[in-house]
Amino acid sequence: MDNDTATRIRESAHDLIAARGYFGFSYADIAEVVGIRKASIHHHFPSKVDLVVATLKEYRAKLVEGAGGLDKSVDDALQRLRLYVRHWQECVQSNNRPICIAALLGAELPALPEEIRAEVQLHFRYLVRWVRATLKEGASSGSIHLQYGVDVEAQSFVAVVHGAMISARALGSPEIFNSITKNALDRLRPSS
Repeated sequence: MDNDTATRIRESAHDLIAARGYFGFSYADIAEVVGIRKASIHHHFPSKVDLVVATLKEYRAKLVEGAGGLDKSVDDALQRLRLYVRHWQECVQSNNRPICIAALLGAELPALPEEIRAEVQLHFRYLVRWVRATLKEGASSGSIHLQYGVDVEAQSFVAVVHGAMISARALGSPEIFNSITKNALDRLRPSS
């Protein structure tokens, strides 16, 4: 498999999913963006489901790598969460991949093929586990205050960040994302 071509196909699929959702693009769109024939796409990814699953797996791998990098390089748990939010803030602000494709596909979940639903769920399970571990560590060290149990707080944080992306997109306002996520982070700060 020509890895460069496969990578360009996946990158194009990522951008098209972010812009249009699962049902809003075809192999013809990817062929036009990448500059190849549809048959070449089918060579690498026999079906659209195969392509979207591969795109989601790559997307999750980048999440795992990024979260691991934060775990290794940032001691303060709350600061890790701030940096996670800042990543999305920059994406929303610059309109460069301004929405998590797993969140976008999550909204389409009932209509998606089972293989894609499974990948979306794996993405969120990993993300919630990472946030839960980060919150738990922060609560233990005193850098994070939890109003509710760690499981509820982790699910809430993920939902707020992803919901803020959708609200910012729907209203065409990056400031919406910033104010919602600032409130979510402020809620976690221990009172002085």
